[in-house]
Amino acid sequence: MKELVEYIVKSLVDKPEAVEIRETQGEMATIIEVRTAPEDAGKVIGREGRIANSIRAIVKAASAKQQKRVTVEILTEDREAK
Repeated sequence: MKELVEYIVKSLVDKPEAVEIRETQGEMATIIEVRTAPEDAGKVIGREGRIANSIRAIVKAASAKQQKRVTVEILTEDREAK
């Protein structure tokens, strides 16, 4: 899943080299944290969070196929999850 999210996010931003993806395995679910350059955060979140929700929907569909639960968190400069 990490590679899928990384591919999507790097395709959206102006500075793909600044994208950081961290995957944390939990007991019940996997959490994928996405960090970008501050000026690219809006491109990943989108208007009213539409792009972020689309990324989550794609990951949810792909993870359901593998019978796993995956959560995608997009972190901004102040490190808050969106």
